[in-house]
Amino acid sequence: MKAVQFSRKPAKYAAGLVAGSIRPGSGAKYGPLSLRDIDPPDLPGDGWHRFRPRLAGICGSDLATIDGKSSRYFEPIVAFPFVPGHEVVGDLDDRSRAVLIPVLSCATRAIDPPCAGCAAGAINRCERIAFGHLEPGLQSGFCEDTGGGWSTGMVAHDSQLLTIGDDVSDEAAVMIEPTACAAHAAAQVDEDLVVVIGAGTLGLLTIAALDDATEVIATARYPEQRRLATELGAGRVVEPGELDRTVRSRTGSLRFGSQLTGGAPMVIDCVGSEESLSQALRVVAPGGEILVVGMPATTTLDLTGLWHREVAIRGCYAYDRSDFDRAVQLVTDLDLGRLVTATYSLADYTDAIAHAATAGPRGAVKIAFDLRTEKEREHL
Repeated sequence: MKAVQFSRKPAKYAAGLVAGSIRPGSGAKYGPLSLRDIDPPDLPGDGWHRFRPRLAGICGSDLATIDGKSSRYFEPIVAFPFVPGHEVVGDLDDRSRAVLIPVLSCATRAIDPPCAGCAAGAINRCERIAFGHLEPGLQSGFCEDTGGGWSTGMVAHDSQLLTIGDDVSDEAAVMIEPTACAAHAAAQVDEDLVVVIGAGTLGLLTIAALDDATEVIATARYPEQRRLATELGAGRVVEPGELDRTVRSRTGSLRFGSQLTGGAPMVIDCVGSEESLSQALRVVAPGGEILVVGMPATTTLDLTGLWHREVAIRGCYAYDRSDFDRAVQLVTDLDLGRLVTATYSLADYTDAIAHAATAGPRGAVKIAFDLRTEKEREHL
């Protein structure tokens, strides 16, 4: 079958890091990513199914991996070579369509009794992602045994499949998984005023998932992002350089140096960079909370303000099963399938990744691979 595969080749990885630092997305051309003919993954056991992707999105975590910017923290929980792609809608053998819930939890790994996280329904906190009868992998798309969505075939467990009806288009369905991430973040919010930093896919979906009664100040670098952020519910959208002044005015804060004396009670960072986290620390209120939704890389931060102002920084990773119910509702009610800006064939994977890496300045949101016309998928 055809698949875009990421191999463990240190020299290529270094080349991808250099290329990606010069031009975002260039790691696809110079790094350890290649289009290959590989054998379909074996069914790992009972409850597993052949799953033929129809559309598979390109996520920020995929781009960070390809450009060599992801943290080495992930090395023990990734099995090489792997096929990326965890935002997937596809076909099952019974001709039904399903959305992938990619977390490889205890149920997926046939571990019984389950860990404390899985027993509580918090599959995103699974303690066994490097154990069980599968190779290590925090999600499908990062595990050799399962395959991933950037291919004509992969495998998925019963616990990973959310069947969808004919009233949901493929474009809408491929947005359900990232929307579940946003729904999980929004469920942590219990404040009247929230700052959302970043208006890429995750930032826009987080704005959409927040309660209508919550006042949202958001940052967006590009005109189309600003338009969509406003349309999806942000009360005020500003360029990143204007955020400190905007929050200062809204909250009646004073300023010492670059630090506000007050600020917003909650800041949701949907970027995860050193720049965005530093800005979050400047504009969050004393005793407030920063929710890190965007995957951070290795960063250097001055945490003095966190200590002095008794601020909390908390991570927000993935979702539980119930977040998908909310995601389906949001995707259908708000027509979020329209955020799929462009699709590409697997053969054009370098162009697809370059487009995804520069989506903001190009007025795009979600870029995806379209596997529906790949003839070989029908024979898997």
